[in-house]
Amino acid sequence: MIGRMHHVIIDCPDPAAMAAFYSELLGQPVTYTSEDFVVVAANDRTSGLGFQLAPDQRPATWPDAAVPQQLHLDVMVDDLAVAAERVLAIGGRRLSGPDGDACVFADPAGHPFCLIPRPAWAPPVGA
Repeated sequence: MIGRMHHVIIDCPDPAAMAAFYSELLGQPVTYTSEDFVVVAANDRTSGLGFQLAPDQRPATWPDAAVPQQLHLDVMVDDLAVAAERVLAIGGRRLSGPDGDACVFADPAGHPFCLIPRPAWAPPVGA
């Protein structure tokens, strides 16, 4: 092992707004804030998502590869329909309906992410 995972860093034009979106989506707090960088994680001693100021960030055009998605997150949920409604309510945008067992959305800066049904091995999301 060379190192240990710290944060997944996501470029965006408004780090505070993105952190608020993912804080609500994942039920985790904002644990660090500066003018150009904000972190969402379980606590201030765990890895999480970092949102870095990138004023010229271009939203992905998924599924068209003209602007590639660059990264995406799979977010496990207990109920796809209920989760999809909540994502829309907090500012997400639907990119596709159920495709097999997943629904694809974009966050407020245009990054795609998938809602997937909770795998049988994982404890309930609300637990």
